Amino acid sequence: MATIQVHWPDGTKGNFPAGTGLEEAARDWNPKKARRAFAGKIDGKVVDIYTRLTKDCELDLVLPEDPEGLEVYRHSTAHLLAHAVKEIFPAVQIGIGPVTVDGFFYDFEKEKPFIPEDLEKIEARMQAIIDKNLPIRRVEKKKAEARDYFRAQGDLLKTQLVEEKGGSTVSCYQQDGFLDFCLGPHLPSTGRIKAFKLLSIAGAYWKGSEKNQMLQRIYGTSFPKPEQLREFLRLREEAKKRDHRKLGPALDLFSVQEKAGAGLIFWHPAGARVRMRLEEYWKEEHAKRGYEFVYTPHFARDELWRKTGHFDFYKENLYTFKIDGEGYVIKPMNCPGHILIYKSKRRSYRELPIRFAELGTVYRYERSGVLHGTMRVRGFTQDDAHIFCTRDQILEEIVGVIDLTKSFLSVFGYKDYEVDLSIRDSDHPEKYAGGDEDWKMAEESLVRALEQTGLPFRRMPGEAVFYGPKIDIRMRDALGRSWQCPTIQFDFNLPERLNVTYTTPEGSEQPVVMIHRAIFGSLERFFGGLIEHFGGAFPVWLAPVQAILLPITDRTIDYGRRVAEKLRAEGIRVEVDAKNEKIGQKIRQAQLRKIPFMLVIGDREEKDETVAVRNRFEGDRGSSSVADFVSYLHELVDAKALTP
Repeated sequence: MATIQVHWPDGTKGNFPAGTGLEEAARDWNPKKARRAFAGKIDGKVVDIYTRLTKDCELDLVLPEDPEGLEVYRHSTAHLLAHAVKEIFPAVQIGIGPVTVDGFFYDFEKEKPFIPEDLEKIEARMQAIIDKNLPIRRVEKKKAEARDYFRAQGDLLKTQLVEEKGGSTVSCYQQDGFLDFCLGPHLPSTGRIKAFKLLSIAGAYWKGSEKNQMLQRIYGTSFPKPEQLREFLRLREEAKKRDHRKLGPALDLFSVQEKAGAGLIFWHPAGARVRMRLEEYWKEEHAKRGYEFVYTPHFARDELWRKTGHFDFYKENLYTFKIDGEGYVIKPMNCPGHILIYKSKRRSYRELPIRFAELGTVYRYERSGVLHGTMRVRGFTQDDAHIFCTRDQILEEIVGVIDLTKSFLSVFGYKDYEVDLSIRDSDHPEKYAGGDEDWKMAEESLVRALEQTGLPFRRMPGEAVFYGPKIDIRMRDALGRSWQCPTIQFDFNLPERLNVTYTTPEGSEQPVVMIHRAIFGSLERFFGGLIEHFGGAFPVWLAPVQAILLPITDRTIDYGRRVAEKLRAEGIRVEVDAKNEKIGQKIRQAQLRKIPFMLVIGDREEKDETVAVRNRFEGDRGSSSVADFVSYLHELVDAKALTP
């Protein structure tokens, strides 16, 4: 019998008969890990734990704590959900059931919509299937056989998927009488699922297209340990309290006006004050780093957008109109405008790098079903910047952008973040603009910059956009949730299409290297994330109202107004609560508004020309002169302190 050699991650090797099961080989190497493993890895590819070994390979195990392990676990839970639904509602058609960031979902076509009580029944049936500890096994069928099977089951959605995505041989997974079309891998048995919860019901169009029928989507999550699920559910309840779609209107920060249209944000005075602080900080920090500010029009002739390729490739996302018979496009992005400014005169190598920055409002059509507060909108302001440089300047420029990004994130309390390096699919270079040399140079530059700045990252093959590789930074908020905002992006497409060059020392024209980058991503999205990150309780330097004067009686209202004038003269955002209410009620209202400082004033404070200081974190801080309070608040603002 033929023998194969297995190379384990610790450097050891093992020899086994060809056809040995992966799990069996793993038990020989590390029995403890083998018992815990959800799946295996053969030469880096995640496979089922019972896969047979047929050739020499590098072998590893996928454990519950591994990202791949959680994906296998949740994908198996999605299949468990579909199995339970089919047992309870046999006439239901099953669609797709992918893993999401926080769990999974499965789409179903059902005549009558699911109701919340159905989730309880489904959960009970899922647990019963878990208790049976059914083996989950990969089954390969000929395409025609698989298609006929799902058609006979009445699962026309699956039949469609097999027809469109199946090869000559179709991969399916079976647990007892339930069969699903899937590439896998999966857990070895249903009994390995320990903790799950169905979360909600929503509608979703088949294949994401409004032209198709509406399906019923059930969202859920699962974890290897019950305590992990309990913590997730606790944080989920906290997230509901912090939801910017509720807190924003409640704190009078912003609104969406249906009379004006969906996906358009109206910034109220309080929200505008926060936005102004964000913009001021953004401008100050960019000016320090040699960026030049520009402004570009909100629309331009469609001829420009045809040259850039947007009109052909993204027309469904563009807002277009005509003036005097000419076609125009409301700008979906700022880059072409920055290029036109760059090209307004001949540029020499001596001028480079040139860094143009703009807080530019853009408009893109998004389907109504994906609109989400300030996070996903149709009109938004990008903190766009474009760097035009030579190849020799690339590394320094990218390092500078990363350093600036890290500085920004730390100011807002984002200490933990993940970095993705999105690169092209090397097997299909024809899908991308630019040559092999350009891509190699760009990817190497991004890697060197990340290594130089000490940022760990993971490569994401095939995730690059067609015009260049990029760095995406996802920061984690106070609840541990991930938000993707900052991005650094090479562009090999626009400089070529619009002939963007510079003059070399020899007098020839050389293509410029163009780098897109954004730190906030968009002000609307970043603002929504900040509301949830801080739970609406902004730090003093960002707070819409930094201090509120609370007269104990009507006698001290005038004194309060005089103090407010002094504070405003010092640049402090302040209000006076002159309502005819008891001081306890005024304090409670100020707390609900999440105002950082409450300055209580009575007869004694007026006589001594002081204020009694309270803050929302510590309560009573005692008496202070107005000058001392101003000095203290300025110290907090200058330090960009997150808490007093």
